Amino acid sequence: MEGMKIFAGNSNPALAERVAKELGTNLGHSQVSSFADGEIQVEIKESVRGQHVFLIQSTCPPVNQNYMELFIMLDALKRASAHHVTAVIPYYGYARQDRKVAPRAPISAKCVADLLTTAGANRVVAVDLHAAQIQGFFNVPVDHLFAIPTFARAWREAQGIGSDYVIVSPDAGGVERCRAFAKRIEASIAIIDKRRSGPNEAKALHLIGDVKDKIAVVLDDMIDTAGTLTQGVDTLLKNGAKKVFAVATHPVLSGPALNRIRESKLEKLWVSDTIPLSAAAIESGKIEVVSMAPVLAEAIKRIYGNDSVSSLFD
Repeated sequence: MEGMKIFAGNSNPALAERVAKELGTNLGHSQVSSFADGEIQVEIKESVRGQHVFLIQSTCPPVNQNYMELFIMLDALKRASAHHVTAVIPYYGYARQDRKVAPRAPISAKCVADLLTTAGANRVVAVDLHAAQIQGFFNVPVDHLFAIPTFARAWREAQGIGSDYVIVSPDAGGVERCRAFAKRIEASIAIIDKRRSGPNEAKALHLIGDVKDKIAVVLDDMIDTAGTLTQGVDTLLKNGAKKVFAVATHPVLSGPALNRIRESKLEKLWVSDTIPLSAAAIESGKIEVVSMAPVLAEAIKRIYGNDSVSSLFD
């Protein structure tokens, strides 16, 4: 892969290493540290002049710290005369603030998009954006990758397929995602009607679809405080589901999430490695990790070679 280099920030070094390994290369040599007052210091320790650079940085908690690392690394690469810089953002923070939900509210997902391109990103790669229309916030190309094919493949190998399963969307907005997963494992779908009273506050009210005597799989793009998930588990079991699993791309797992998952009747939560898990989450025994490194590596290879990325999901 002459003419291409892979760099990474501090947010998810394990995933970046896996991606580099899939590509048969090593991560570029850089140093991201902080001054005594907390300001971020970046040094690119090797030449990138005329190179196509892919910068891998997930904007997971601490979100603001990881975004600032990303902005400053982009600026450093641009000023070091990199020919083209692609920001690979496995988890795109601020994605839930994609529209005005109240008077005088910001659209923070758009603000972050502007900052990324101003800092020097010529292209962006993201996995399972919370809202697909965020692609339109950028004035540079965006490759939106999907975790569903990877999860479906892993599920078929571990659990099988068929009508014993029902794929459950925790809200109306996730139906398309559920349909894509259900099609791949030959299952039916159901929907939990949810009302949100405020940020990180939701109450499951009604179940649409048949889950009686079936194994339910709740599918979502992320798990934050796990309130929606654990309420959904209770709703499904009350409606006759035999067991409940969950699949979510981004394991944010903030606040009481881990305790809620441990105490719930959820059999297992499947997540990707777009966000690194804490030691406590790994030791809980309820979380299974499916790596997105092969998909990210293949997307990087295709972008560099000017090949089709969308055909990855055909």
